[in-house]
Amino acid sequence: MVSDSIGDLIIQLKNAGNAGKTVISVPYSEFKFQVAEKLKEKGYTKSVSRRGKKIKKYLDIELEYKGKSPRINGVTRISKPGRRIYKKTSEIFPVKYGKGAIILSTPDGILTGEEARKKKMGGEALFKIW
Repeated sequence: MVSDSIGDLIIQLKNAGNAGKTVISVPYSEFKFQVAEKLKEKGYTKSVSRRGKKIKKYLDIELEYKGKSPRINGVTRISKPGRRIYKKTSEIFPVKYGKGAIILSTPDGILTGEEARKKKMGGEALFKIW
């Protein structure tokens, strides 16, 4: 059983890209769906869809590629189940000189670092992706 569902999701995305897969399927949760939608907005995934009913719901995520290389080159988990890391607005910096993104869980929902800085809002730093 996986106790870190977001960590599992981002590692599956990275590994699927490295293996050349186009679609991954993970168990559904609303939180994972919001994170996947944010990755779609940033251009790391092509599409996100839900399938199934009641208990057997799944999230299908289609990966984005530049030529033959995956759009997701690396991910780093920041907050972990044993240690939560929170960032103030002044502590949110660009990732990889603006080529990556930091994903935060804020009172307004899941936001990227850029959006959080514009709204002057901090939150729990989930992961960095580039």
